[in-house]
Amino acid sequence: MKSLDGVRAKVLIGAVAAVVLVVSGTIAYLVFSDRRELRHETQVALRTAMPALATAELRSRGHALNGPLKCADMAGWTKRKMRVRCAGTTTDHKPVEVIGAAEHVGKQEFFTILVDGRPVVQNVPCLGSDCRTEN
Repeated sequence: MKSLDGVRAKVLIGAVAAVVLVVSGTIAYLVFSDRRELRHETQVALRTAMPALATAELRSRGHALNGPLKCADMAGWTKRKMRVRCAGTTTDHKPVEVIGAAEHVGKQEFFTILVDGRPVVQNVPCLGSDCRTEN
């Protein structure tokens, strides 16, 4: 009887080990197979890229700017939740506001552009030339 109990214990341990390996492998696959990455990994990169991207997006939608957009970090931004706000005016003197956000959790970026208080784009994942690389 003792040898039968020993065999059952070994089979049970083997089965538990197999389940643990399968679950671990599945989790590792899900974590490492997510190929999405942020285009702008840091607050500085996001703030630096936004003026050109927003200008190109506005131009493609028929809104020329009076001058370069001025961008600044928004209050409360963190390394994990980046926030930037840009401001400027159109050639016909309408106020422009651009808000960009990027979050490492979920690896998502969102952009909104307001011209004269009205959304031109709202919560889009990319602006300007960044959108051409989307699949």
